[in-house]
Amino acid sequence: MARVRITKFGHACVRIERDARALVIDPGNQTEPEAVDGAHGVLVTHEHADHWDAELLRRTDAPIFTIGAVADELVRQAPDLAERIVRIEQPADLGARFEQVFEGALSVRAVGVQHAVIHPEFPALANSGYLVTGGGTTLFHPGDSLTHPGVGVDVLCVPVSAPWLKASEAVDFARTVRAPRNLAIHDRVYSEFGLGIMDGHFARFLPALGLDYVRLTEGADL
Repeated sequence: MARVRITKFGHACVRIERDARALVIDPGNQTEPEAVDGAHGVLVTHEHADHWDAELLRRTDAPIFTIGAVADELVRQAPDLAERIVRIEQPADLGARFEQVFEGALSVRAVGVQHAVIHPEFPALANSGYLVTGGGTTLFHPGDSLTHPGVGVDVLCVPVSAPWLKASEAVDFARTVRAPRNLAIHDRVYSEFGLGIMDGHFARFLPALGLDYVRLTEGADL
């Protein structure tokens, strides 16, 4: 059974590969362009620009799987991408298209419906996390939320810096999900000094539960 390869790219972007098929999650405006090269599919969690970038999506001809709110925004800002969008509100279409594209190498399930609260007076935003499974490994990318995936996962992509996030919330999210491996994402909001503080918090609390935490350099594999 072929194992999955998980690569961290800029900010919130993660690339998952198995059996020569590549899936990219959240290639945004702080993501290196090579993240999408050769991709067979792209997942977008929500509409913020640090999670999708039209020029990066134009760099690949892969289908774009996303929720309706994001699809509408993509069509508004980049109508040339419209024909490649697969709206995940249509489960049958999602399953059929994903199976066709990935030939059983990877499967995906949407989790959650709402972005974390930035401020109570801001309009609520839609957000969908994604469970991606392949080769006996399940990864959860929550987007901009701390929504529990509802199942056990092997790898949690854990946000570590954001206007909507406290250190205690990030640590407790990882402790609640209890994934054996925790990969830092959403890591270009803080300075390196601030990120070092976050790394220290995770290093203090997660190993006591037998959980691993790592913040990778861009383009490095987990």
